[in-house]
Amino acid sequence: MASYLKSNHILEEQISIKGIPAILFKPKEDKGLIPTVIFYHGWSSDKETQRIRGFILSSVGYQVIIPDAINHGERNPLHNYDMEDATKYFWDTIFTNMEESPSIIEELISKYNADPNRIGVMGNSMGGFTAAGVFTHNPRIKVLVVLNGSCCWESANRIFKKSLKIITTEEQKQTEEKISKMDPMNNLELIVNRPILLLHGDSDTVVSIESQIKFYDKIKPMYEDKKKIKFIQYPNLNHFVTTNMMEESIAWFYKYL
Repeated sequence: MASYLKSNHILEEQISIKGIPAILFKPKEDKGLIPTVIFYHGWSSDKETQRIRGFILSSVGYQVIIPDAINHGERNPLHNYDMEDATKYFWDTIFTNMEESPSIIEELISKYNADPNRIGVMGNSMGGFTAAGVFTHNPRIKVLVVLNGSCCWESANRIFKKSLKIITTEEQKQTEEKISKMDPMNNLELIVNRPILLLHGDSDTVVSIESQIKFYDKIKPMYEDKKKIKFIQYPNLNHFVTTNMMEESIAWFYKYL
């Protein structure tokens, strides 16, 4: 651990769950069940790059696991992460994260004392897409925080394709069918009334805020308690995670996790 991340109160451990390498942060003094956050990294990132965020969340009382996604970190990383790679691997990476999430959840509960009633999920960029999907299709997860991602996948995919001038192939049509089926926006009945925090820069040139606005405008009227869904838009902010975003995330977990 880098010297500026050392703490007498936090344990950091390199672990593997069903062959998935991950970093686990845990407050040392906690002996019983621990509220736990699964944090998903973005495209071209990895678990090591997100360590500071895991450390921050753990320093305020949460156990945090940051897994490497396929094609990233220790899992056969790509060389370029360019447009061609993104077109080929972006959605498959998200879907694999989702498929692997039940194993991660089960082992966190059985081996790492995660409180089964206090598990949250959080992610940045591609990790935000992942977190939204994992939350939607895992009802035992209590809280969702999305940083610069999207809960409206079909819309986000259309924006990606338009901006990158991607022509749909037969193979991509199959992917788009899966996007439609798993899209949180198309499964609102699985989400409504569960705590969701959305944080996004309004000048994001990588993941347009447009699809997230569509999701929020659609789902908020469905909530019985409007305080359980919150969308903060940051003026003039591009594709970055700020200190304010981390502070808002911690406040949200304090309230609902």
